[in-house]
Amino acid sequence: MAERALPGADQEVQLQWAAMCAANYDEFIEAGVQYAGFVTTEVDGVRCTATVNVSLMDLDDRAGKNPAGFIAATLRHLGLGRVEEVRLPCGPAAMCVGNRSADIDGSLTQTGRAESVWTSFLQLHIPLINGTVLLLEMGTPTVEGWDVFSAMFAGVAKSIRLFDDNGAPLMTQG
Repeated sequence: MAERALPGADQEVQLQWAAMCAANYDEFIEAGVQYAGFVTTEVDGVRCTATVNVSLMDLDDRAGKNPAGFIAATLRHLGLGRVEEVRLPCGPAAMCVGNRSADIDGSLTQTGRAESVWTSFLQLHIPLINGTVLLLEMGTPTVEGWDVFSAMFAGVAKSIRLFDDNGAPLMTQG
């Protein structure tokens, strides 16, 4: 699959891509991922990769009139990373920045043994007025690429605007 998805890339890049997909596959399915993208670039001579995912999930019924605050409190309770409530052009949201480990099957590693890969991530949880949450996530296993990828992700986040079927702007919940 990596050879088909990245036909012009060398084998190392294809292996990194396959490992990134394998590390996140189960979580993608469980999280209701609607879109998944892969980014590769070079930062100061180091090849860097990242994934970008967009998911939709149901908003917990207990969220009340301040769903962004509820989501932020829940993320803090889970201890996933640094959590903040942020204001976007479309309204309030919760942001989480953290790190996690994923095990890569030995069939995808150069050593043939299972290996753990640490990924830094940035999540943006946007509560929508229809009782769902739009979750955007960027993750990268490359420390050298963190500043570049997180700055690009922040630029996208700062531009999020939502519209109804008639083109009128929508604001997120509370």
